Amino acid sequence: MQIETLKSFYKTKKEKSFFGRYIHTKSIKPLLENLPSIFKVDTIGKSVKGENIYSVIIGKGRKKVLIWSQMHGNESTTTKALFDVFNFLDNSNAFSSTIIDNCTLMVIPILNPDGALNYVRFNANNIDLNRDAKDLSQPESIVLRKCFDDFQPDYCFNLHGQRTIFSAGKTNHPATVSFLSPAQDKSYSITKNRTVAMEIIGVMNKMLQELIPNQVGVYDDAYNINCVGDMFQTKNVPTILFEAGHYKNDYEKEKSRAYIFQSLIASLHYISLNEITGNNHSSYFKIPKNEKTFFDIIIRNATVMHKSKEQLFDIGILYEERLVKNSIEFIPIINRISNLSEYYGHKDINANNSRVLLPNLSELKVGCEIDFVLINNIKCSLKL
Repeated sequence: MQIETLKSFYKTKKEKSFFGRYIHTKSIKPLLENLPSIFKVDTIGKSVKGENIYSVIIGKGRKKVLIWSQMHGNESTTTKALFDVFNFLDNSNAFSSTIIDNCTLMVIPILNPDGALNYVRFNANNIDLNRDAKDLSQPESIVLRKCFDDFQPDYCFNLHGQRTIFSAGKTNHPATVSFLSPAQDKSYSITKNRTVAMEIIGVMNKMLQELIPNQVGVYDDAYNINCVGDMFQTKNVPTILFEAGHYKNDYEKEKSRAYIFQSLIASLHYISLNEITGNNHSSYFKIPKNEKTFFDIIIRNATVMHKSKEQLFDIGILYEERLVKNSIEFIPIINRISNLSEYYGHKDINANNSRVLLPNLSELKVGCEIDFVLINNIKCSLKL
C-alpha cells in the first residue's frame, strides 16, 4: 500500500467528532449507534460500576483479528484511531474491500470504561487490567478472555499509549509509535507465532519509516504471564502490542493517532493478502528498543540552591495529565534536579548559568508543581 494512499485515507476518514485525550464510553456511544449495518455492535459485558463494554464486528473473511483498546483508561489515542478505521472500512474501495472480504474483525473500543471516565490507568477496583490476565479477578478481564475464547482469533492487536519519556533507542528521536511481539516464556523463545507477529510489525515499521524516520521503537519484552499479550501469545495466537507515543508538540496525540491508523490499515491489509509464515521477521530486530531519554522540559545550566549552597544543575520537568472539568490539563512538575546532559527535552530552555527560582523566590524542589519559574528574575512559563 502506497504511503500517499494511506495519508489520503487518514485525511478523508478521520473521525472529526474526536479531539484530544479525554475519550470515554459517552464519547463513543453516539458513534456506535450510528454505525451502518455492515457493523455488528453488541454489549458484551459490564464494568465494575456497571458501564457497558461494547464490541464491534466487521468483515466476512476467515482470518479473525481481535482488537482491544483502552484497557488502561487514560490511553485513548488508539480508540480515536479505531473509529478512523471504522470510517475507512465503511467506504467501498479496493483496500477496505480486501480487508472485509478476507478478515473478520472483533473490536472492543474501550475495555475499561470506568478508568476511561476517570482518566486513570486502573479500573474502578484500582486494578491494572494488564496485570490480571492470569487471575481474571476483574469483570473487564473476564469479558476480554471470553471474547478470546469464543472468537478464537488468528491474531490479536493490543492497543495502548505510552508516555513522552520514551525514545527510539538512546537518541533524541521520540518513540512516536512502538510495537512488541510479546514473549511467551521466560526464555524469550522466538516461537512460530512470535515470528508471525514480528513479520507484521516489520511491515508496519517499513511503512512508518517513510513517515516518521527513526521514530519507531520496540517495547520491553520482559515476560509476565499476568500481561494479556504474554498470555495470549502463550495460547499460540500471534499478538502485537501497539503503543501510541509522542510526536513533537503533539500533546493531544493527533499526529500519533494518524500513525496508529496507518499502522492498523497497513497490518490488516497485509494479513488480508498473505498467509503469514513468520519467515520474513528478521527486520523486527533492526528496530531500536525503547529507552527513557526524554523530559517534557529541561532547563539547562540553571543555578539553583542545593544543600544550602548555589550549584549549577539541569532541571527536568514532566507534565502530569490531570482531568479537570471534563478536559485534560498538563501540569508541570519538577521531576529531577541534576546533570541531565545525557537526556533530551521536548522543549529545552537555557538558563545560561542564571539563578532559577520558584515564583515565591524559594528554591526549587523535586515534586513541585509549577506553572512558571523565574530565570534571572524574568518569568518563564512552563505551561503548554
